[in-house]
Amino acid sequence: MKRYYGAVLMLLFVLMDYAALIMAEQGAFILRNIITHSQNLHISWLNFWIVFPSLFLLFIHLGQLYSRRMPFYKEVEKLFHACCYGTLAVIFVLYVARIAATTSRMFVGLFGILAFVFLTLLRYGAKRLLLHWDLLQAPTIIIGAGKTAELLAKSITQDAGMGYKIVGLLEDNKVQPGVLQKYPVLGKFADAEKVIKETGVKRVFIAAPGLEERKLGMLIYRIQPLVKNIGVIPNLVGVPLGAVEAESIFNEKLLILRLKNNLARPLNRWLKTIFDYTLTIVGTILISPVLLFIAAWIYKDSPGPVIFKHTRVGKNGKPFPCYKFRSMCVDAKEKLAELLANDPAARAEWEKDFKLKNDPRITKSGAFLRKTSLDELPQIFNVLRGEMSLVGPRPIIKEELARYGEYVGDYLMVKPGITGMWQVSGRSDTTYEERVQLDSWYVRNWSVWLDVMLLWRTFAAVLGRRGAY
Repeated sequence: MKRYYGAVLMLLFVLMDYAALIMAEQGAFILRNIITHSQNLHISWLNFWIVFPSLFLLFIHLGQLYSRRMPFYKEVEKLFHACCYGTLAVIFVLYVARIAATTSRMFVGLFGILAFVFLTLLRYGAKRLLLHWDLLQAPTIIIGAGKTAELLAKSITQDAGMGYKIVGLLEDNKVQPGVLQKYPVLGKFADAEKVIKETGVKRVFIAAPGLEERKLGMLIYRIQPLVKNIGVIPNLVGVPLGAVEAESIFNEKLLILRLKNNLARPLNRWLKTIFDYTLTIVGTILISPVLLFIAAWIYKDSPGPVIFKHTRVGKNGKPFPCYKFRSMCVDAKEKLAELLANDPAARAEWEKDFKLKNDPRITKSGAFLRKTSLDELPQIFNVLRGEMSLVGPRPIIKEELARYGEYVGDYLMVKPGITGMWQVSGRSDTTYEERVQLDSWYVRNWSVWLDVMLLWRTFAAVLGRRGAY
């Protein structure tokens, strides 16, 4: 039965995507009629049930969404592209068939938008259920049991899009403490062929970046005839590979990785600015009642200024007043100085992270605002002033610049963000060194789509309140 997992999974998602597209058409039809107060739209049976959904399914297939397993954020990106191309294809068909004049453009636009929404939601829900029930997950073996293998295992077990089931490890040395210890060690590197034949797995990941080039080559050469796919994690952890292009020179048997610096392109910087202003203007209008309510609550809880301004370092090292809802008492500066002078443990914690987990200066309203990250909402005005971005490195104070070391140039290259890699990766549960590396990774791998995904993941991080204090 396991040999048919791929075919069953593909059929399942084709049927599910078709259902999502029919739902999107029906939703677009109803919404268009409600908005226009008109019931005269007619779509032929052939177009509604066959032609329009087939065009979208074609582009989903061309995006390899039925043949490849990939992280879910990448899957969402490919779904977005497929829906854009599918919408354009529908428009093209309408003009070729000379029925564009009788088919609502609003219907087509709403269909494209709802198609993306329904396809994403249904796929995510189905993949989470399959992962939870351990159904149709492709068996795989990880060769290696160090830090890189642990990161890979975490991604496989937490990301709904990956769709792999780890059946065991191969390792010559000790297993990395943590996630990997729950998987059985099936043998050493030399046992790879025997273990693959015994388990029948058709997918293998080699996560041993310290392996010598000659040994790695021989390992791949030995197991490649036995499996369908081999994933090799090279010794490039932390290298900016967000926009990498791979190219092979087959005569010399070389692999070239072309690394792009997206932020070096003026067009991309303009796209980021337009993205920031558009979402911020719309968002500010929508949340204005919430802002007023929070302001009134803060003043009632602790009379004094509602907005707290703190100088932070911006792009090119330019200081700016970073706005937050006040979450501390009005004499917080004096209380901090007194606390650090009299409490060695608090002083050590402050010097380590510039934060205190049990900060006595925080007010009742401030504790809730910090837990939910609502205290950072006024930073939308920093975005409108051009001092911050919606997504970017964590805004820091001048004294923290020295902690960035060789990565300081990455930080100063862009505007700091309201949210970013740090906020969706555990926030205050991460070490300072990890925060610095996260900021650097973001800058070097930036894309508009990365911003979209980080904003989306911010909601989950805020709702989970992980690492917030």
